[in-house]
Amino acid sequence: QVQLVESGGGLVQAGGSLRLSCVASGRISSSFVMGWFRQGPGKEREFVAAIRWNGDTNTYADSVKGRFTISRDNAEKTVYLQMNSLKPEDTAVYYCAAKPIVYSTNYREYNYWGQGTQVTVSS
Repeated sequence: QVQLVESGGGLVQAGGSLRLSCVASGRISSSFVMGWFRQGPGKEREFVAAIRWNGDTNTYADSVKGRFTISRDNAEKTVYLQMNSLKPEDTAVYYCAAKPIVYSTNYREYNYWGQGTQVTVSS
């Protein structure tokens, strides 16, 4: 089993920044893919960004490209999502997720999920 715990959400004004953290534990391996997803009120869960533990591959949704940065600290087993220039439409619960081996931006293909952290951006 893999456990994921997110932190770092909060309330911020438009144009502000937040950094989310996701600490992984359990049977996480270097071949895993780590993703950030979000779900706004009344919306379907959507892809935000993904990264491999053991490579340089990372991917972003078009809506966050240039504003958000995903990174990892292998020693700390932590994945980060740095969010800059936040907009009210970024308001959502943000989830960290993990899956083995095959890279994906489809939330249905991720096996392990954190509990989520709320991000609210005021205008």
